[in-house]
Amino acid sequence: MQQSDNQPAAIDVVLWQYPQNEGEGKRWRQSLSSHELERAAAYRFERDRTSFMAGRYLLRRLLSAHTGTPPREIVLVADEQGKPSLEGRDTPQFSLANADGMVAVVVASGCERIGIDCERADAEIEEAALDAYCSSDERRWLGELPAQERPRAAVQLWALKESHLKALGVGLREDPRSVSFSWENGLPIAAHDGERDRRWFHRLIESGSQHVVALAISSRSGLPGIHTRMFQDDSMPSE
Repeated sequence: MQQSDNQPAAIDVVLWQYPQNEGEGKRWRQSLSSHELERAAAYRFERDRTSFMAGRYLLRRLLSAHTGTPPREIVLVADEQGKPSLEGRDTPQFSLANADGMVAVVVASGCERIGIDCERADAEIEEAALDAYCSSDERRWLGELPAQERPRAAVQLWALKESHLKALGVGLREDPRSVSFSWENGLPIAAHDGERDRRWFHRLIESGSQHVVALAISSRSGLPGIHTRMFQDDSMPSE
């Protein structure tokens, strides 16, 4: 779903296939907080450091555009469950996800809850993992799919669940089987502990063949407009 460019989007979904080189990482650091730089340094592998820094760089760029605050001056705080928010503000709401080579960020106003997840489409999910996060109905649905469609469908299902649990602010501390997905008119529909809550909306976001991106939204006033775009980093290093 996409709005006209001259109509402000209630939900801004931004995808970025970030460059994976050390030079870009040095530039991104200029926008990160000291705490984020410490977290980045703690990663053992450069790939993970790059992914983390790219995610926080994009998040700060987008929050800066929404709030008018310079990226480095934005203060992020985490609740008891580790879910970040803007210090002293309830809006905008946001969620961030990383997968190898891509960052996905959603920024929104006027929603109760929002969550996003990004996964490699070719991720291999073992049978034991399927048992750990799929309900019996979901396992049955996967089993009925053609064999060539099953791996990507399993990743989509996982991304939908992860985005929902992130929106709730619980992540994998809650049993993924507590939320179960079915399909209605080609769209994912969630039931939580067997009950459908019509305040929730779920979408799979088109992101190309290499990644799966899922969005979860809780809104009392229906599904807000969603605008999806690819991020083009036109910023220049500070002098």
